[in-house]
Amino acid sequence: MVKPLVYAILCLFLWLPGSVNQALAQDSAETAAIIQVTDVPSDTAIRERLQAVLAALDGGAAIEVGVEQGVVTLKGNVPNARSARELEGIANRVEGVIHVQSRLTEETDVSARVRPATRKFQEMGAAAVQMLPVVLVALVVVVAFWLLGRWAGSRGAWLRRIGLSELASNLGKRIVRLAITGLGILIALEILDATALVGAMLGVAGVAGIAVGFAFRNIVENYLAGVLLSARNPFDVGDVIEVGTFTGTVVRLTSRDTVLMTRDGNHLRIPNSMIITSAMTNFTRNPLRRLEFVVGVSVDLDLQQARQLGIETLQAMTGILADPGPQVLVAELGDSTVQLRFLAWINQHDSDFLKARSEAIRQIKAAYDKAGIEMPEPIYRIHLRNPSAIERSTEPSDRPPEAAQQKPALVTPTRAEDVAADNTIDRQVAAELRSSDEENLLTKT
Repeated sequence: MVKPLVYAILCLFLWLPGSVNQALAQDSAETAAIIQVTDVPSDTAIRERLQAVLAALDGGAAIEVGVEQGVVTLKGNVPNARSARELEGIANRVEGVIHVQSRLTEETDVSARVRPATRKFQEMGAAAVQMLPVVLVALVVVVAFWLLGRWAGSRGAWLRRIGLSELASNLGKRIVRLAITGLGILIALEILDATALVGAMLGVAGVAGIAVGFAFRNIVENYLAGVLLSARNPFDVGDVIEVGTFTGTVVRLTSRDTVLMTRDGNHLRIPNSMIITSAMTNFTRNPLRRLEFVVGVSVDLDLQQARQLGIETLQAMTGILADPGPQVLVAELGDSTVQLRFLAWINQHDSDFLKARSEAIRQIKAAYDKAGIEMPEPIYRIHLRNPSAIERSTEPSDRPPEAAQQKPALVTPTRAEDVAADNTIDRQVAAELRSSDEENLLTKT
């Protein structure tokens, strides 16, 4: 019972619009079919009125008009079908016309076809000549505002005085120049009475801005990141920084990327957006830097004696600072060794970090060897399940016992190694700055 009822309702909804439209069409047809009987304009009046109207139109005077009992017949040649429909519409609007018979034919002559377009171009040319003074005034306004924008854009010293960086100042000058030039264009369009064109241009500019933003998103991100980096100034030329897994000496900062020189002399370009969004370590901003390393000693040793010897050795080493002084800490108790952590500070302006760390490890080993402090290797215990292997291991061997083997004599160093600051990369950075004309938003400190 429910399904037939639903089907009946759907059919009713589908039938009603068609029935209503059909009834309206019949009513309009009946209304249009009404023909006046009294006070009807004469055929002569209708023909004269229609001929007068057509004579005022381009090419309408050549159209023959015939009227009989309110039925209008149009004869003649027209340029195209659109012109024929326009003439029929005009005839239908004349009072007393019951029906319009169109016997209009389209022109096939090329000159007749081209004549309306030629006339339209002539009209456009005449209008352009009349608008020429206004167009010249608009052009003068645009040029004047363009020159004013260039002048204002070149006066960017006030941006530097308020604390903006060079890249931010350049961006500010460009914005000022574009804003003034855009204002001149808007005024010129207002002079030309092209306010609709202004709205269309703004709409197109908005859509174009969105498209360009998606297409050049990475470029815009890097540029804005360069502005922020130049404003915050987290590093200078010659600073050693670490960004993610990359480490190198800063060569230059551009509007798109930051150029580093790695320790092996290669140029590394990192996008500015990556530097902004990544953790960065600047090893040069603080001249003091702490080196550390771990040494394992025997569990049977006096740890206090081993720590004291390590501190005295580091204190006597060239390049190690007395304040803050070196430290030796017990880091971890292992299975066969005790891990001692050695900490010492250097001044990076006077000492090279890697060279000082290498020399500190060397001198600690030499001092411990001289003092007889054992630094054992890890000890492993092996259990054999095959008894024959155990028997073979007990058989006499021609190899002398391990205890009888003589250890090589220890050679105590007689001079300290060079730990002076290594300026190899600094010289290469300076040479790069002298030979390259690429923009650099940083200054050598």
